[in-house]
Amino acid sequence: MTDAPDVPPPRRGFGRYAVALIPLIVFGGIAATAAKMLYDQDVHGKDISEIPSALLGTKAPSLNLPPLEGANLPGLTDAAIKGKLTLVNVFASWCIPCREEHPILKELAKNGRLNIVAINYKDKNDNALRFLGELGNPYAAIGVDPKGQAAIDWGVYGIPESYLVAPDGTILYKRVGPFDEVSLREGLFPAIEKALGTPNS
Repeated sequence: MTDAPDVPPPRRGFGRYAVALIPLIVFGGIAATAAKMLYDQDVHGKDISEIPSALLGTKAPSLNLPPLEGANLPGLTDAAIKGKLTLVNVFASWCIPCREEHPILKELAKNGRLNIVAINYKDKNDNALRFLGELGNPYAAIGVDPKGQAAIDWGVYGIPESYLVAPDGTILYKRVGPFDEVSLREGLFPAIEKALGTPNS
């Protein structure tokens, strides 16, 4: 009687290998996202706050934001900045760097040459009021942007963020992140002086 020929064991389907690869694919995606975030924060050795905005030198996007209820200030509209050298600051109560920056904005508000207004970004009304009640209010007008649409129009990358707008509505300067001594001295103050046609002080 002849022995039966050897039958090779059945091959495992590709599906099992695909299932085993899923965790590796997920990890690879997470790693790629993290790498992109790091790259965005340091593009070719540049701090992200130094990356120029595409809006610089162009007319500021139109503003028609309702007021922050309870702040006893007007909302942020085109009329609030028209004809004035204006700093448009984007802030939120939940933003820790905004809290750190706030004393600087209060000092800037003492400069009668500068109109300071705000976009309150994706915030809760009561929280924003508490923030201003605790730290003070440097703003002449505050517009609420609960869904972040105005921030998208202005090209906001991350808050706090500030835009210096000329009396004719042209965006002259942009700061990503909180103001500090260096950004004031080397960025905002020279832009203000240039806009006003006065020498650097």
